[in-house]
Amino acid sequence: MVSTSGKPFEWNKLVPELDVSNFEKSLKFYTEILGFEILFRRERFVYLELEKVQFMLEQMSDTGWVTAERNYPLGRGINFQIELDDIEPLYKRLKAADYPLFRDVKDVWYETPDVDSGQREFLVQDPDGYLLRFCQAIGIDGV
Repeated sequence: MVSTSGKPFEWNKLVPELDVSNFEKSLKFYTEILGFEILFRRERFVYLELEKVQFMLEQMSDTGWVTAERNYPLGRGINFQIELDDIEPLYKRLKAADYPLFRDVKDVWYETPDVDSGQREFLVQDPDGYLLRFCQAIGIDGV
């Protein structure tokens, strides 16, 4: 498949589609602040990518797949872990935009069956309250 910019891309096997209350505000957040690229767009819908991480955003409507009343914050009970090569440029853009973080940068270690896996991470809520956890790998302990 080819994006609207002519760049080839592949569909990920899992692509969250987020209903948003203000399409233009969310689009600005994801593209101008977070740095996602628009792969393609139609009215009130966009397909985005950043380092092979893909999201779809769609303006809320009464004709969508509504399973319950939608109250802020949306996506309660889920956070999207988004691994990037380097989170520092994104962190700086959020700070420059004076955008509030849900949790500031922190190094954490997660236990796995054979090793502990380290990552640097921070969390931010998008304009509708979806929780995004940006991280980068910082090492493995116990190999």
